[in-house]
Order: sequence, then C-alpha cells, then structure tokens
Amino acid sequence: MLTTAKPPVAPSASTPVPRKQPAVNLEDWVRPNREIVDRATRLVPLIREHAAKTSEDRQVAPVVMKAIEEAGLFKLLVPKRYGGLGTNLRTMLETVAEVGRGDGSTSWAVALLNVCTWFATTYSQRAQDEVFGDNPNAKCCGIFTPGTKAERVEGGYMVSGRWAYASGSFAADWGTLGMLLPNAEGGFTPALGLIPASAWTIEDTWFVTGMKGSGSNTIVVVDHFVPDHRIQTFADLMEAKFATPHQDTEPLANMVFVPVAALVLVGAQLGLGRAMMDLTLERLPNKPVAYTTYAQSRNSPTHQLAVASADIKIDLAYLLMQRACADIDGAAARGEVMSLRQRGRVRNDTGHIFALIKEAFDILMTANGAGAFAEPNIMNKLWRDSEIAGRHAYVTTEVGKEAYGRLLLGADGGIPLVAL
Repeated sequence: MLTTAKPPVAPSASTPVPRKQPAVNLEDWVRPNREIVDRATRLVPLIREHAAKTSEDRQVAPVVMKAIEEAGLFKLLVPKRYGGLGTNLRTMLETVAEVGRGDGSTSWAVALLNVCTWFATTYSQRAQDEVFGDNPNAKCCGIFTPGTKAERVEGGYMVSGRWAYASGSFAADWGTLGMLLPNAEGGFTPALGLIPASAWTIEDTWFVTGMKGSGSNTIVVVDHFVPDHRIQTFADLMEAKFATPHQDTEPLANMVFVPVAALVLVGAQLGLGRAMMDLTLERLPNKPVAYTTYAQSRNSPTHQLAVASADIKIDLAYLLMQRACADIDGAAARGEVMSLRQRGRVRNDTGHIFALIKEAFDILMTANGAGAFAEPNIMNKLWRDSEIAGRHAYVTTEVGKEAYGRLLLGADGGIPLVAL
C-alpha cells in the first residue's frame, strides 16, 4: 500500500471536520444488518466444502463465487442507486468474518473486492456510470502502489505498470490502481486511477503458503489511456474529498479512505480465529493429554486456561473491530471527516486485532498438539492463512502504535511512514 511522509493535516488532530449531514438516522445506521450477515452464515457450509479446491486452484471456486454473487455479498458497499446493498462498514466486516469461518482465502477476496468496489463509488458521476451503468454487478480489485509510467497526454494519462498482490483480480471488472502523476514542481503526485480489466493481463505470481485461493496475482498494463475523470489524488482521498456528488445524501460517500482500507483487512482474520476456536471446542475436550494421566483434555487445567485465554483474545479483537466501525460509520453518518487522532486509533486498533488473533492461534495450536500442524489437518490451513493475512503492510502492529502514539503526544514532524 502506498504511504507518504507528509499527509494532509486536518485543522485539528483531535477534532473532526464537519460537513453537511446525510439524512439518515445515526442510531439505525451504525447497527449491523443481521439479515445480510445471515446470508453469509448460510453459505459457510458451501464455502468450507470447496475450500480445498479454492486453495488448489489458487482462486475462489466458481460455485462459491456464484453463490456469493447471488446473495448480493459483492455489493455490500455499492449504493442502492446502482442496485447495491448500501450497507455500513460494520455489516460488511461482520459479513466478511462469517465468510472467513468457511475459508480465509474466500473471505479475503470478498473483503478486497467489496472495498475496492467502494473505492470506485467515490469517483465522479461519469466514472461511476462507466463502472456500474451497464453492469450493476461490477467488481473492482485494487492496489495502491504505483505503476511504472503515467505520462501526461491530452485529457488524461498514458499508464503502464505492474501491480502485484491484486487480490480478487480473477473476478474483477475494474481496478483502482496506484499512479504517480508528474506535477509542475518536477515531482510526482500519488493518485489512484480506475482502469478496466480489458486493459490488463494477469501474471500468475501468487505462490504462497497461506491464503492460496485469494488470487492475489500481478496485474500488467501496457500503455492504457486513463482519462482525468477516472483519477483521484491520494491527498483528496485521504481527506474524503471525493469526486462523487453524493456526499450530502450517502453516508458511505463520507467514510475516510485510509481507515476503511486498513480495517477491512481484519474481517478474514476474525473469521479464521472463530473457525479455529470452533474446531478446538469440537475436537479437544475428549483428546488425551500425552504423557500425563489426563485421559480427556477437558479435565486438564492447562487446556482449560488455554482455551479461556484464546477465547478472550478473539472476543477482544471483535470488540475492537466494532468500536472502530462505530467510529467510521458514526462520523460518516454525521457528515464528518474523522480527526487524525480518530484515524490513528483505528489504525492502531487494526494492528492489535491481528496481534490478538495471532496470539489466540499460537495458544490453540499448542493446546491442540503437534498433530494440529499435520498437512491434512484443517487447523494447519487455518493457521497458515492467518499467518499470511497478518503480514499485510497495513496491519503491522508497531506502525499503528507509532502513528497513534505520535498523535497522542503531539510529536513533531507529522506522521512519518504511514498514511492516515
């Protein structure tokens, strides 16, 4: 993900920037939509059934993609004016977490396709119509890191580049891809351009030990024209100065870009943690404890303490997600741009969610014994998926701590290393 040493600074690090408030009921808006989440819950058995094929094929099984599409779960953050569900971030993350109980790779692809499709809804009306007008089921993938060329031509830019780790690119109709636009000062302005799938090829590069089915391959574009109306600068995106004309009426059009882009990554991790706990509670109670007199682990204090410790870590991770969503959804419904301190806390919470789930996995893998690491054991797959998900640059715990700590203490020099 693209970072910048000098992000735009809000008028106050601790005070949100007010805007016109969309006509929604705040209390209703911030609640999760359980009917939508339940759609994902009902798909968990199917997703689990095809999880092995998803990993083997290194992209989500077609029958699973079809079922998710038919349930509307690729349109969670698409406005209702385009036939989307237009739901809030809390509902999206609860939904993605449920998918994650079935399979981590599928959940990751669902998360990234949803959030990148939301990115597309922040563009100009003309660009949105080009994406969704003829195809209300359009899906977008996205990568923030810039391509190799963005040459100014009349009406836009001629763009080339390679964008690695494009999760869900196998199913995407468009991509929101990073660009460096040459500016008048002789430098470059980071931006995000909308590019159709017809303009790219996919290079098969995603060979990893976990999250095998996320389809996070490399997009390759050669000399494609991107018009100005399909480009937004990161400076504007970071402050929710979107090109969409709907910020007065749609809360989703007011969500601050980077906190959303970071927090969506926790959904799969939360689902994996729940899946691991479910399996442990199913398998561990009657398992003998080797080299002890305990014939059943349920009577072993060591194992009792282990599962209690892991469960509270998973619960704490869920609670942090819910608070972060309340911050983002609440500000969007009030028509506010979140303060830097609020954004810093979301970034910090994001890293801690991953840390808590990782700690829970470590405890549960040990409690379940060496057999949990056997290749045929589903716990091994869950653990590998979680470990790979936890290496995304946006969830690095120490970076989130640094950013938030600098804001809390009023450190000199802004926020190095991280965009908020």
